[in-house]
Amino acid sequence: MTASGAQSETVSSMLEFSDLQGWAEDDHAAALSVFLETCRDLKDPDWAALCKAAHSQAPEGARAFFELFFRPVLIEDGNAALFTGYFEPELNGSRYPSGRYRYPVYKMPPEARQTNLWLPRRDILTSGVMERRGLEIAWVDDPVELFFLQIQGSGRIRLPDGSMIRVGYGGANGHEYKSIGRELVRRGVYNAHQVSAQVIKSWVRRNPVDGKELLFHNPSYVFFREVRKVAASKGPLGAMNRSVTPMRTIAADPAYTPLGAPVWVEKDGHMPLRRLMVAQDTGSAIKGAQRADIFVGTGDEAGQTAGTMKDPGRMVVLLPIQRAYAMLPEDL
Repeated sequence: MTASGAQSETVSSMLEFSDLQGWAEDDHAAALSVFLETCRDLKDPDWAALCKAAHSQAPEGARAFFELFFRPVLIEDGNAALFTGYFEPELNGSRYPSGRYRYPVYKMPPEARQTNLWLPRRDILTSGVMERRGLEIAWVDDPVELFFLQIQGSGRIRLPDGSMIRVGYGGANGHEYKSIGRELVRRGVYNAHQVSAQVIKSWVRRNPVDGKELLFHNPSYVFFREVRKVAASKGPLGAMNRSVTPMRTIAADPAYTPLGAPVWVEKDGHMPLRRLMVAQDTGSAIKGAQRADIFVGTGDEAGQTAGTMKDPGRMVVLLPIQRAYAMLPEDL
């Protein structure tokens, strides 16, 4: 059964739970726990009622809960499914500058908040406009890792005494992101299939002068805010201002997938997955009905895993029963 959705080229198909590959084998209690992290923030009456029921649900009944109150809906917009990964970087830094810690992590200046388009990256870092204003949250020891921290939008900074500062997205300068990996391909340095975050980092470090210029190729600049109320054991805050969970949270396009909705992921590639996740985050590059970014975790190992994810598959949104049927043609 198909129906046109809110997007003009969108087709929605209701499936059965038996159509979901590996559904019976998943840990539904783990998925329910993640769903509970954000469902209380869903104000729509349909979702609020489900959240109330979820809070009284015993873990052993998690699968029955999802099958009773939801229906799987495949939403397609004509584009092939693509799954990538993201992670929370962990950098070395200090509250104070030194010979080692020379690269500031900045808060957003007030004048940047008052305009849609502020200075590009090069000007922010070379004109002195940020200096002696108390905008530094911390200083880190690696400008390349700081660049990739901005791409991820959140991370942790390990201080010399072993304590941590967690930073989250605090705003941006309004310039469109330009891929430095794509620029390396354009220059003929690498072929497209060779480019990854680790390859880019290695090239910039081997070529410090040209590498600095390569980072300036991206005019977009992300500012941060210090996140003080999230325990170190928890994941970073997602778009719903709640902690995200490794391998159970996805970033999705809210034009197609409601934030807070459970999503069944069938990901192929080198690390196949058949798992119920929750759409708790968004991303500027995550556009489309079948596009998702999987939160992998924190640190270098998670970063390496996330950097290799670029896989096909299928994602199916679990919607409250009334909403699911509302997406079908009236004559069915």
